[in-house]
Amino acid sequence: QVRLVESGGGSVQSGGSLRLSCAASGYTISSLYMAWFRQAPGKEREGVAAIVTGSPFYGDSVKGRFTISQDNAKNTVYLQMNILKPDDTAMYYCAAVEGVVGHILASTEYKYWGQGTQVTVSS
Repeated sequence: QVRLVESGGGSVQSGGSLRLSCAASGYTISSLYMAWFRQAPGKEREGVAAIVTGSPFYGDSVKGRFTISQDNAKNTVYLQMNILKPDDTAMYYCAAVEGVVGHILASTEYKYWGQGTQVTVSS
């Protein structure tokens, strides 16, 4: 059983930065596909970033601003978010799965989910 706990959310001004953390237990994250998704009110869940065996993947809306990374010793995945925009405001979820058969940023691929951490970016 994989457990994921997100932290690091908060409120920042436009242009600011936040770093989200996803602490995993029950599995070694190096053996998993790990991803960040976000969902804002009235919006569909959006794939933000994913990482597998150290290789990152990004959604178009965050490419160049966000960086996903992992610390295998801490069994933790991070999402560094820079140049934040109000449109980045959402609940951010960490997700994991043993293997992906479709698109790596498709939420339906993921089996394990954290409870989410809120990110709010003000103008």
